Amino acid sequence: MSPLSAEMNELLRQSRIESVATSLREDIGSGDITAALIPSGRRGEARVITRVPAVIAGQAWVDEVFRQVDPQVKVRWETSDGEQAKAGQVLFTCDGPARSLLTAERAALNWLQTLSGVATRCRKFADQVAHTGVQLLDTRKTLPGLRLAEKYAVTCGGCYNHRIGLWDAFLIKENHIAACGSIAAAVSQARQIAPGRPVEVETENMNELQQAMDAGADIIMLDEFSLDDMAAAVRQVAGSCRLEASGGVNEDTLVAIAETGVDYISIGTLTKDVQAIDLSMRLHVDNTPAPG
Repeated sequence: MSPLSAEMNELLRQSRIESVATSLREDIGSGDITAALIPSGRRGEARVITRVPAVIAGQAWVDEVFRQVDPQVKVRWETSDGEQAKAGQVLFTCDGPARSLLTAERAALNWLQTLSGVATRCRKFADQVAHTGVQLLDTRKTLPGLRLAEKYAVTCGGCYNHRIGLWDAFLIKENHIAACGSIAAAVSQARQIAPGRPVEVETENMNELQQAMDAGADIIMLDEFSLDDMAAAVRQVAGSCRLEASGGVNEDTLVAIAETGVDYISIGTLTKDVQAIDLSMRLHVDNTPAPG
């Protein structure tokens, strides 16, 4: 896993509490009427397995689900975020009131299967370019409401976060440039508006690349550049700033792009095309009558 900043960790903590609460409200509503079939005193034990190989992500979200449903539930993890799990492997066990285990089951598994799906996809892409020095970046193409959770899962899969949102870094695109009048004017205004924030400029050809270099951009995005032009851009920049390749990136083109020598490759599909991991919770309820 790539390290997270203190700021990101605090944002994650706040977001996790709020988003888990939302997921429970939409699932439980006025109360779990099916779980009410079980006598309130019954206790249970459960284990959750993955039916397919997966990179695990989302432990803290699962813990938060059970904490909010019933603090009496005890969760014990047998794996950790960022770990590659085998099909059939037990990921965690938990015990507590049987009603609470069943009420929390779907929300907990939804978080784990979704975030593990992101991490698994990221690991697949990261492994393809492990022989290069490139860093694979996510984008803002995330599922609504799951931005921070998905970006956390990206790091579990060995990839990296681009900007979190519209507030923490500049990404000056074609329309911004047109509105400002030029690349130089846009970069200059960015330095005045938020000194110290990273400034990235999207370029579509070698002429714009040179303009972004002259303007002093920290990162220059090469949007839909050919492989030859990417390699030429790497030579032209010669380490004076960072280069990010974007557009047309998929499993077939990824390695060739990485081997041009760019510093970053941004890939929207890391988070927007999520295939959830197949998980299963197996519950054992203690039906022994209570004493007396």
